[in-house]
Amino acid sequence: MEHYNMNLTLKVWKQKNSSAKGNFENYQVSNISSEMSFLEMFDVLNEKLIAEGKEPITFDHDCREGICGACSMYIDGQPHGPWQQNTTCQLHMRAFKNGDTIVVEPWRSKAFPVIKDLMVDRTAFDRIIQAGGYISVNTGNAVDANAIPVDKRNADEAFNAAACIGCGACVAACKNSSAMLFVSAKVSQLALLPQGVPEKETRVLNMVAQMDKEGFGNCTNTYACEAECPKGISVINIARMNREFLGAGLNDEG
Repeated sequence: MEHYNMNLTLKVWKQKNSSAKGNFENYQVSNISSEMSFLEMFDVLNEKLIAEGKEPITFDHDCREGICGACSMYIDGQPHGPWQQNTTCQLHMRAFKNGDTIVVEPWRSKAFPVIKDLMVDRTAFDRIIQAGGYISVNTGNAVDANAIPVDKRNADEAFNAAACIGCGACVAACKNSSAMLFVSAKVSQLALLPQGVPEKETRVLNMVAQMDKEGFGNCTNTYACEAECPKGISVINIARMNREFLGAGLNDEG
């Protein structure tokens, strides 16, 4: 693959805190390698700003391996940028052309208030998990891996749901800021396995209640969440969660 350098204009959202009024600011970056990752390009920009005595741009990151989901940036109107099933840290500058203007924003959701600049508070997801995204087991030695038989199809579907990294791209992509794809993935990965069955009814009721409490919007089946998910989580999980929720609600009333 041909390597080249480029000069770019970055239009980046700057906001001091959740209560402050934010605005876009323009930055110029030069001689950016096409083989740099998007976050490496931001590192170069921040080093330049620090050298000039200016405040660097705040953004969230951790593993930079597409695993943690921290690198939440809304790039040119798409969560994590133009490449499909890709996190921002895995996005490389060859996705852009010399002279491009790139618009970078934080996730936009009432449930994800801005901490500063491009960093948002996603602890709403943590509270949803705390509401029911776990199983209760007796402590002691680990159970043998083959002690509980699991249907192959269920195991595969649970594994696919568990691939969710909780980045929030589904919320950012949704016109309603819905968290249904995230919550349904967490419900599915446990409901499909024998270990998660005993608590599956209270789990789905509690997690959905917490999701609503956090202020996420409703799902209107536009499938933007699946299209923008860096791990390709399927909306089939939403249908499964709806069935689980309806069944749990009927049993709860009974």
